[in-house]
Amino acid sequence: MSRVIVRYKVKSDRAQENQEYITKVFEELHRNNPAGLRYASFKAADGVTFFHIASVETKNGDNPLSQSAAFKAFQAGIQDRCEEPPVVTDLEEIASYNYFGK
Repeated sequence: MSRVIVRYKVKSDRAQENQEYITKVFEELHRNNPAGLRYASFKAADGVTFFHIASVETKNGDNPLSQSAAFKAFQAGIQDRCEEPPVVTDLEEIASYNYFGK
């Protein structure tokens, strides 16, 4: 199992575009319903800082997002949209309540 949080800040004139890419990723996930993935995206009150939290729980450890066309499109231009590039932090769960399920 792998859990990560990703934080980045987009240029103010690209925030809406970034959010649209994220929406397309979630639309595809809802259509395809890939097993072994828990995923959430958040935007901070400043409107330009984004957070993504993912828990990959597949038996072989493969991340279903890597198979997503919408996620690939989102990632393709992320560096150009960013004021501060994505920083990935691995997470170790200490405790949770109703967050990741089981």
